[in-house]
Amino acid sequence: MMEEEELEFVEELEAVLQLTPDVQLAIEQVFPSQDPLDRADFNAVEYINTLFPTEQSLANIDEVVNKIRLKIRRLDDNIRTVVRGQTNVGQDGRQALEEAQKAIQQLFGKIKDIKDKAEKSEQMVKEITRDIKQLDHAKRHLTTSITTLNHLHMLAGGVDSLEAMTRRRQYGEVANLLQGVMNVLEHFHKYMGIPQIRQLSERVKAAQTELGQQILADFEEAFPSQGTKRPGGPSNVLRDACLVANILDPRIKQELIKKFIKQHLSEYLVLFQENQDVAWLDKIDRRYAWIKRQLVDYEEKYGRMFPREWNMTERIAVEFCHVTRTELAKIMRTRAKEIEVKLLLFAIQRTTNFEGFLAKRFSGCTLADGSLKKLESPPPSTNPFLEDEPTPEMEELAMEKGDLDQPKKPKAPDNPFHSIVSKCFEPHLYVYIESQDKNLGELIDRFVTDFKAQGPPKPNTDEGGAVLPSCADLFVYYKKCMVQCSQLSTGEPMIALTTIFQKYLREYAWKILSGNLPKTTSSSGGLTISSLLKEKEGSEVAKFTLEELCLICSILSTAEYCLATTQQLEEKLKEKVDVSLTERINLTGEMDTFSTVISSSIQLLVQDLDAACDPALTAMSKMQWQNVEHVGDQSPYVTSVILHIKQNVPIIRDNLASTRKYFTQFCIKFANSFIPKFITHLFKCKPISMVGAEQLLLDTHSLKMVLLDLPSIGSQVVRKAPASYTKIVVKGMTRAEMILKVVMAPHEPSVVFVDNYIKLLSDCNTETFQKILDMKGLRRSEQSGMLELFRQRLPTPPSGPEGSSSLSLLAPTPEQESSRIRKLEKLIKKRL
Repeated sequence: MMEEEELEFVEELEAVLQLTPDVQLAIEQVFPSQDPLDRADFNAVEYINTLFPTEQSLANIDEVVNKIRLKIRRLDDNIRTVVRGQTNVGQDGRQALEEAQKAIQQLFGKIKDIKDKAEKSEQMVKEITRDIKQLDHAKRHLTTSITTLNHLHMLAGGVDSLEAMTRRRQYGEVANLLQGVMNVLEHFHKYMGIPQIRQLSERVKAAQTELGQQILADFEEAFPSQGTKRPGGPSNVLRDACLVANILDPRIKQELIKKFIKQHLSEYLVLFQENQDVAWLDKIDRRYAWIKRQLVDYEEKYGRMFPREWNMTERIAVEFCHVTRTELAKIMRTRAKEIEVKLLLFAIQRTTNFEGFLAKRFSGCTLADGSLKKLESPPPSTNPFLEDEPTPEMEELAMEKGDLDQPKKPKAPDNPFHSIVSKCFEPHLYVYIESQDKNLGELIDRFVTDFKAQGPPKPNTDEGGAVLPSCADLFVYYKKCMVQCSQLSTGEPMIALTTIFQKYLREYAWKILSGNLPKTTSSSGGLTISSLLKEKEGSEVAKFTLEELCLICSILSTAEYCLATTQQLEEKLKEKVDVSLTERINLTGEMDTFSTVISSSIQLLVQDLDAACDPALTAMSKMQWQNVEHVGDQSPYVTSVILHIKQNVPIIRDNLASTRKYFTQFCIKFANSFIPKFITHLFKCKPISMVGAEQLLLDTHSLKMVLLDLPSIGSQVVRKAPASYTKIVVKGMTRAEMILKVVMAPHEPSVVFVDNYIKLLSDCNTETFQKILDMKGLRRSEQSGMLELFRQRLPTPPSGPEGSSSLSLLAPTPEQESSRIRKLEKLIKKRL
């Protein structure tokens, strides 16, 4: 029973001593210990086994027990000491709490005393400052009263002085006094309800009105509107009067300026009346020379009379421009039939030069002044004279290189006087447009005549095909016309000129380029009777001569140059024309025309080389391939094809060196034309023996290697052929090789032969399969079984787009269409 009670006590003790992991971790951090007895997961059995690992170690068990008992006694002593030390802790805590509460109460009392004293101090300060605020208000009101009385005194005295000085015309003193009086009067706006103040204000307004009328009368007396003679020079009185007018109502100033300018230009209206000989366009220089003299005369006589900020010199020049524009428009409407292109351009050139002179001389700040007539807002300047334009030699060089966008120095600031006079010429620019239409027509005719007289360009195999010189001449003339017209107008005349450009770009494309392409005796669709006769007689199909090949390449290079330069021309025209009209400039149709010329030229080159290879392919199809006994070198027809390729391609490549991309197009189009034709003739080679098929396979491989090397054939510099071209050749010639491999395969067993055909060619067309059987020389009875098996072994086409694409294989292929054309040609030959 004692043992059971001890066990229960131990279990209860262990249950009490089970601490949470967080508490255990905190204890370990505060009291770190390496003693196993302090560990939370202490195991008595393991501890004993550690103390007594072997039976021999039990010999010192008494010593170990004594040590443990000693440790227990020490722990008991420590626990006892701690417990006794905690006996008086509660009483000490209560005493400390009571002392803290007393200290808080004392502190609260002191804070309350301080707050009461602060409130009493604040009240005392308010009582002290109350009297000071009253004194401040009184001082402010007194200062305001004294200032107002001073202003009133100044205003009253100023008004009296102003009226007296006005009667004595002392404008110099009035100018200074009037501004001061007006400034003082501004302080009394809120006192206008006082009769005396209102009376002073009315006297000031009356004095201003009287001054304005008096100054206008003085100017009318000094510069009478009747007659053309003017006094010798200005007086100091008028100069001071201008200073006064600067302060008065702006209408007085505007009236003075208007009358003075009108009187100053009265002589001009008399000298250049519509019925005067000097008023016509051929003597337009005299108008501008007259105003220049007048401006110099004004500066000498009246420059100091008017304030500088009035810009009187510029105002006179601007009014002269308005008057001149009106007078020129009137006289040109009356004598419109007498206007010629040279006369019109002369007048416009002189006028734009004068506008440029004004831009250098004046800032244009008066153009926005509502006191004068305003010209409608000028468009952004495209005047080339304000730019650092290249010389004609530089222009021609740039045009020859096809560079309309050569870098230029930054443009000068826009001319504020642009079109201020020259706008009057715009309604008559149709004369200029008609002249350019006529000149361009004559230029195109001269190009045609020169080409016929000089003949085609000489072969050029060193530097690439030469661009026809007439092309550069045309665009140089276009550039000249565009720059010239942009000086005249950036509106509708530029659109009309663009239409003329479009017309003659098309004419150049058809008359000079397309019209001079060599004519072929055959086309891609079939042969003419003459070519059939020649072929029947054994002669070769007519080929282009070396000069004709060079001419085609030259026309192609020229069309490519025209295409690029036309695009640049469109961009330049859009820069020159008004922003609102840019959408109406579109040269896409003309660029398409030059693209058509390029395509036609490439097609001619392809047809020529293709036709040269036709006899060799015909010879291939007529050979007795079933009688070939051994495989040798490449066949003669292959040598013939390679010979024609080596003759034509280097010439074409060298003459298209400057337009490499179009030479690549030529190679691609030739491959797309030659390979299907070769496969078509390959199907005509029947029957074929095993050795014959091997020889054809060798020939096909030879042609494949030649075609892969076609872009660099005969060239010292070997370049890798473009990937797009290589893909076409590999795909087409691999098909030809697969056809021959199918022909070489034994037709027994039939199932294996059919599966092999479907695997190699992936062609579901029964006609193609029958051609393979014909090439193998099978009889019709054997072919029928093969065809039936072929139809059975065909994969079932899936539904949907894939099925439709596979069904499309049953449609006639290009080889079939070409075969039908050849049958028709043979029928025509037999009848002939």
